[in-house]
Amino acid sequence: MQTLRSRIIAWLGRKYFARKQKKGFDLSTMSFLPDAALMPLKRDGLDPVGELAKTRETEPITKLSLPFGMNAWLVTGYDEAKVVLGKGNSFSSDFTNLVGSAGVTAEQNPGGLGFADPPVHTRLRKLLTPEFTMRRLNRLTPRIDEIIEQQLDGIAKSTGPVDLAEAFALPIPSLTICELLGVPYEDRDDFQRLSTARFDLFGGAGASLGAISESLEYLHEIVRKQREDPGDGLLGMLIKEHGDEIDDRELAGLADGVLTGGLETTASMLALGALVLLRDPDTFARIRDDDEAIDRFVEELLRYLTVVQVAFPRFAKEDMEIGGVQISSGDIVIVSLSGANRDDVLGQDMETFDPTRKASSHLAFGYGIHRCIGAELAKMELRAAYPALVRRFPNLRLAVAPEDLTFRKLSIVYGVDSLPVLVD
Repeated sequence: MQTLRSRIIAWLGRKYFARKQKKGFDLSTMSFLPDAALMPLKRDGLDPVGELAKTRETEPITKLSLPFGMNAWLVTGYDEAKVVLGKGNSFSSDFTNLVGSAGVTAEQNPGGLGFADPPVHTRLRKLLTPEFTMRRLNRLTPRIDEIIEQQLDGIAKSTGPVDLAEAFALPIPSLTICELLGVPYEDRDDFQRLSTARFDLFGGAGASLGAISESLEYLHEIVRKQREDPGDGLLGMLIKEHGDEIDDRELAGLADGVLTGGLETTASMLALGALVLLRDPDTFARIRDDDEAIDRFVEELLRYLTVVQVAFPRFAKEDMEIGGVQISSGDIVIVSLSGANRDDVLGQDMETFDPTRKASSHLAFGYGIHRCIGAELAKMELRAAYPALVRRFPNLRLAVAPEDLTFRKLSIVYGVDSLPVLVD
């Protein structure tokens, strides 16, 4: 039983980092997982499958029938999800929960915040949080605008269809993270290559968490250079202010977490959000013409799309009751963020996209101690990129029929494989 449990959790960890399902693991071959366990990863275009809403309405905390008596729960209700994600001391996300099978060893721990519990998580997040305050992030605003304009300049030179996912959505967060971390200019081509290719390292049935070693080795080298000559980026600032409190392995792990959490999710948001604009001429015009409409548009887009479909699995550390359901110590709890963000407790008709909707307390960035530390940076990129895109290319349109677009299947980070557009 323990072996199978480790296999499932290792799979969840691998899939969180997988960049493209078409290059990744074929989940259909995992016959020991029932459809109910895979249902939160399925979508119909931009929307979760209808079964997810039905499950939330009838049983917001659902027992998953897994083989060999494993106890696992799927949480789809908003209130219930907030309780689970908010109980930082009652659930564990520590990497040690993955160790024991499927080729996962303690030495493969990538570090960072996502796989850490308090007090380690508390100490590392305390060091990192000041670097993500708006005061410090605002210094990136001119550079983010410059990165966006450079991508738009490249698109404008095209005489045929352009893949907006590759030419717009991917390089913006990649180069922004490069700027944030303080990667030296001469290293930026390598950094951008690794910041995308690292996700593909998880592809294939034999992939494991150890496949990120190349990226970690590269980040270790960046950290070593920063130790010798600290710059003004995140790594340099951490070394200047906390050099004796954090070692190179922890610094590389934090950098890897920023890379992992800030690249693929924002790239998916930028591509899918552009698709929303292309499907809705009224919203396209509103974002083009009205600066005041952008904030609500971005918040609603984050809620509606919820590209990170499920949170990292939580392991119950004690017996507890949530929403009238008894959770036992050792149980696995999986929170459907996309399901919770469509719950009617947030407002009326939450299954639809309404760019004028008042911002809600959505869970697109998670909740509690593991809420995405880079949430404000992601919002900065989205708020700058969308209006720049539609203002630069007012005749932007799809180069293929909408039904010809292909989306990732059964992927924790949802996205579109490509987004061919015409700009003239």
